[in-house]
Amino acid sequence: MKIPKRKLFLLIIFAYVAFSLYAAYNVFFNAKAISRVHRVVNKENALADDWNPWENEQVDYNSALNKRREAFKQYLDINKINKNKPKRYKVQIWGKAAIGIYVWEHILEGPLNPTDKVAQWREGELQCGKVDYSFYTGPAVVQGHVPLDMNSLVLVLNGREQQKVSYSTRWLEHVQTLVHSRTVSHVAVILLGNEQCNNDWIGPYLKRNGGFIDLLFVVYDSPWVNDKDVFQWPLVLYRQFPLVRPNAQMITSNRPYLCNFLGTVYKNSSRETLMQVLSNSGLDKECLTSTREKWLPQETTESLKRYQMALAQSELTLCPVGFNTECYRIYEACSYGSVPVVEDVQTPGTCAAGSTAPLRLLKAAGAPFIFISDWKELPSILEREKAMSQEQKVDRRRRLLEWYASFRQQMKERFTEIIEDSFFKNG
Repeated sequence: MKIPKRKLFLLIIFAYVAFSLYAAYNVFFNAKAISRVHRVVNKENALADDWNPWENEQVDYNSALNKRREAFKQYLDINKINKNKPKRYKVQIWGKAAIGIYVWEHILEGPLNPTDKVAQWREGELQCGKVDYSFYTGPAVVQGHVPLDMNSLVLVLNGREQQKVSYSTRWLEHVQTLVHSRTVSHVAVILLGNEQCNNDWIGPYLKRNGGFIDLLFVVYDSPWVNDKDVFQWPLVLYRQFPLVRPNAQMITSNRPYLCNFLGTVYKNSSRETLMQVLSNSGLDKECLTSTREKWLPQETTESLKRYQMALAQSELTLCPVGFNTECYRIYEACSYGSVPVVEDVQTPGTCAAGSTAPLRLLKAAGAPFIFISDWKELPSILEREKAMSQEQKVDRRRRLLEWYASFRQQMKERFTEIIEDSFFKNG
């Protein structure tokens, strides 16, 4: 049957409209429709983002950024802690003179390893104030072979005689090369000076004279001492004398001798006068004495033990002058609570004179010694000693030991304070 053209046309129009409506429905109302430019999302995620082709890179970037922020926060926290933490400084000490060991053990009270006194290499470390000290000594400590990981150095030298001066000069020249190469920036020297205070050889090395030594600590009453760049240092101890720790027996024991003197008696010296006074007064029987005509540089184990026994068993230790008024015997007597009886006279040389000399450092520290100007005063001193009660002697002994401990502590603190102010005041 033939369909009329009019009906065919209407049918086509109807089909077109129906298809258009169906297509529109699928585009705008059907949730299952899939677009080539949008992702399929779950109904639970109503706020889904548009698809981002760089999404993984952005996640990595954000993660790295967060890590950097966290690291920076920790850095700020660490720096906050470091600002509150006291700053510390490092100083190395080279002990190239016998007094170096006593500077370290008796004044600074640092440990020393190995404990064997004849070891070729000995070292130690300690903290004092803001300073961390390291110490090296012994025959194996030679120029160019000492570990140096800091730029501040203290050199302990002996300048008593020409041979010692020549040896010390070689060390100063070595340190000078370290300063010129900027390996070392600050230098101090502790010098066992000449007994007549003739130390001109070290003058050109002082910074004030165009040299490189910032600080000089010198033994004996040097006229150079100004408490600015030159300071006086105690003679401390010698000949392997140990660091003595006081105990109850040392303080309270009944000592059998009034006094002691073990040492060299030089011809035409006041030491001859001392021995004559003791003999003429008959008091030599109440004192422990042992003399020799020639000084011996080395102490044997036996002689050291005998000397220590004399100090420990005597109320007083007689300290006549030698080439200088200051002597090791003064400090050794203090170690055992035996009161030094010091001949308070000026010796020949260029040492500073004046109302406080000699022994101005000890006098300034209030040393509880007995000072005399003539050994003829000794008999009356010993007679008074015999009249003292044991209680009075014990009390005096205790006060001497306490003073000596305080003196060493003050020297330790003063030394560190000077080092800090001179080397690190701008640090």
